[in-house]
Amino acid sequence: MTHTASPDIARNARPYLYGGEEAAITSALSAGQYNHGAVTDKFEQRVAAFLGVPDVVAVSSGAAALHVGLLAAGVGPGHEVLVPSFTFCASVQAIVATGARPRFIEVNPGTGCVEPAEVLAALTPDTRVVMPVLYGGRAVDLAPARLSLDEQGVTVVEDAAQAFGSWQGERRVGTTGVVTCFSFGPIKNLTCGLGGAIVPRTPQEADTCRRLRGLGIVESSARRAEMTTYMVDGFGMRVQMSPLNAAVGLVQLDHFAEAESRRRSLWRAYATALDGIDGVALVDADVDRTVPPMCAVRVLDGCRDRVFRELRNRGIGVGVHYPPNHTQPAFSTWHRPLPATERLGREIMTLPFHQHLTPTDAQHAAAELRRALLRASR
Repeated sequence: MTHTASPDIARNARPYLYGGEEAAITSALSAGQYNHGAVTDKFEQRVAAFLGVPDVVAVSSGAAALHVGLLAAGVGPGHEVLVPSFTFCASVQAIVATGARPRFIEVNPGTGCVEPAEVLAALTPDTRVVMPVLYGGRAVDLAPARLSLDEQGVTVVEDAAQAFGSWQGERRVGTTGVVTCFSFGPIKNLTCGLGGAIVPRTPQEADTCRRLRGLGIVESSARRAEMTTYMVDGFGMRVQMSPLNAAVGLVQLDHFAEAESRRRSLWRAYATALDGIDGVALVDADVDRTVPPMCAVRVLDGCRDRVFRELRNRGIGVGVHYPPNHTQPAFSTWHRPLPATERLGREIMTLPFHQHLTPTDAQHAAAELRRALLRASR
């Protein structure tokens, strides 16, 4: 019997709600604190407890988390930040916003992630930060490079936008002693609607992050309510997380075990269905330790664009994550040849992946991919 795919398979990604989010937003609206409030503080505390870290600083988006995290790590004009070209442009825009310059580096095409050897080979005297991007939620272990990085005073700021809940060894991403930046955007493993967070390394760094997100004001909003003045001691932005978004995140966090299980199950269903299909290679998400936000494949033999169009026409919501940044006009000043990344950019394609989908949907998408590959090869 032919399987008729659910309408959800026409979407590459989609937020998943558990049912309590609407009531949580209504309660937050009734409280009347929309900029920063007790619900945001509670969300920070709950995320910190989930990860097992002393503190978490919530902000308005994943991009804001990267910007604040870089500034808190001391990045500014004249500095260089190593970053893979193969990432969402937000990673690069956050670097540019600090006044620093990106230095693009290669990734392993099999994982989409940077390797320690590439990091060490790309270091220059101006390098201040390395920003590994945890593509597909997969942890990046830079331990073999850490001694050299520490000796040169280079900080690691993780772009873990896709990796909330994933593991590095026996510890969750965010607990390995580096500055870690998460996104809680619409289609992430845990959504706040919009939002992000930084895991700081020290109490002092946490204070810096809170001042940067809150216009440089030293005192908390609760403390200012009891004062007749306040102090601004440096640069800051207005990138706090609203209690409305934090309320959604708290409900999502209550159900995270379900998200973890269902996302791994769907990824494994794709891996089984894709096994043996010629002309396609699954990007390895290390799913036993990863909470995957996507399922990415490489379409080989130069036919990605034809396969992409064919699948879209067949109602399969494929996507491309991501076009390389070193080829973008906005970042042409920092272009350098990256042949592995350029090839990956021509091959990468993401299959429909969100919690509304079932293993049967994954089988249907894989079958359509097989047919599209056969037609493209004729």
